[in-house]
Amino acid sequence: MRRYEAVALLLSIGCASWAHAQQDGGPLNGTQMRGRQLLAQSCGVCHLPTTLGAKTYGPLLNKGSTAGSDDLMRAFITNGSGRMPAFKHYLQPADIDAIIAYVRTVPATGPIENR
Repeated sequence: MRRYEAVALLLSIGCASWAHAQQDGGPLNGTQMRGRQLLAQSCGVCHLPTTLGAKTYGPLLNKGSTAGSDDLMRAFITNGSGRMPAFKHYLQPADIDAIIAYVRTVPATGPIENR
């Protein structure tokens, strides 16, 4: 049981440090905070690093993702792509907008740069 608790703690610390390290211009608003929560819950398994230096299954997301196009990011989240599942039956449009609003606060440089 201790091993499970240690792994859970490391995962939460890794994701939390990534989430807090990306604020570019001040505190997040309510929509962006909701988007951060949804990203961690729905997208984190593929798009958030679990530990420093770890590779992710999907690209790390930041404000430069999808060439900065909110419409393109919305289409990917809604309809999925080759390896990514569609979230149109799981997330409401407002949830998708919140995720996009949050991702647009993540700087495109530093430890969360797309690989």
